[in-house]
Amino acid sequence: MTFSRITARPDQMDGVPCIRGLRIPVASVVAMVADGMSEAEILAAYPDLQREDIHEALRYAAEAVRERELPLASPS
Repeated sequence: MTFSRITARPDQMDGVPCIRGLRIPVASVVAMVADGMSEAEILAAYPDLQREDIHEALRYAAEAVRERELPLASPS
């Protein structure tokens, strides 16, 4: 899978994956979605973003989780 809207440059934000070379980390966009913000709210907060940026950030996060195992709390 390729990501045309995600960039990770060592000279920008220490290589953190960002949206299209902007200083908007993928993790920030994903967190806003997780917090229940609508696409319209996210786009209003970050006018440089486009809808496809949000969608690709979510696809990127899904692929990142697929690539490694994350610790989960044991059921009580």
